[in-house]
Amino acid sequence: MALSEFELIARYFQCAPGHDANIELGIGDDAAVVNVPPGHSLVMSLDTLVSGIHFPEDSAAADIAYKALAVNLSDMAAMGARPNWLLLGLTLPQVDEAWLGAFSRSLKGLADEHGLALIGGDTTHGPLTVTVQINGLVPRGEALRRSGARPGELIYVSGQLGDAGLGLKLELQQLELDLPLARCDYFLRRLRRPTPRLALGQALRGVAGAAIDVSDGLLADLGHILDASGVGAVVDVERLPVAQEIMGLPDEWWRLPLCSGDDYELCFTVPPEKGGLLEERLKEVDCPCRCIGRIESKNGLKLLHYGREIETETLKGYLHFD
Repeated sequence: MALSEFELIARYFQCAPGHDANIELGIGDDAAVVNVPPGHSLVMSLDTLVSGIHFPEDSAAADIAYKALAVNLSDMAAMGARPNWLLLGLTLPQVDEAWLGAFSRSLKGLADEHGLALIGGDTTHGPLTVTVQINGLVPRGEALRRSGARPGELIYVSGQLGDAGLGLKLELQQLELDLPLARCDYFLRRLRRPTPRLALGQALRGVAGAAIDVSDGLLADLGHILDASGVGAVVDVERLPVAQEIMGLPDEWWRLPLCSGDDYELCFTVPPEKGGLLEERLKEVDCPCRCIGRIESKNGLKLLHYGREIETETLKGYLHFD
């Protein structure tokens, strides 16, 4: 006999109460109740992943759960927030207990790693869709924003760009590369299990002028900072942090780091006078960052490759309704 909705929740998602004293009421009522500590602001984000759109239909349940939570954690990182609570919306084509077991274990593993508590949600029948709402806290007035970039600030990105894009091409067999199995696995893992840069985001409070997570490609997401801040930028493409395999691609290798999504690295700006403070903060977090350009007063984004301007008309990031 198939599980009912309430049996499903009780078996796979009703965890024992945590030690978060700010949770007044969790799973089991019409809504959750949490208390926001004095001196803090509540930061909220929501992402939906749809089978066949955001992940292949044959994706492993554990990978789906991990990515659904990780992309929300990345939003918290971009705001400089600490994640606290999550709500889960799960639409299932059928009740598959083996699938649910793998999904719930992966979700709980990543949630526990970052001190998150599942406090509510919803389950329903339909095409496989996963929605996660994440809620976090940031000291009042210290949230990072897209709108704070100013002319003269330096532009940085964390980690490597284009890894997930290369992983997607490998998964869809759109690219033939003679790569060792370990390197193929690396790029696929970067696609399926991105690393949310939470420690970096929190370290950037009081340092970064503006910040965003790179989910739709650097070109699109840096563009959001420029639009929100009313400024322009120059990016030196040769300074983009990319894997050697991407540098070795034929033609315009920079299309992957500039246009492919799913990297979930952070892009942020820093006033030059705070460069020393940035270096101090970066020593505290295990995340390499590289300066790739600067903010300018003239609107628009200029891409330079060893001083030569790159045409941007044929370049674009991921568009949800394109």
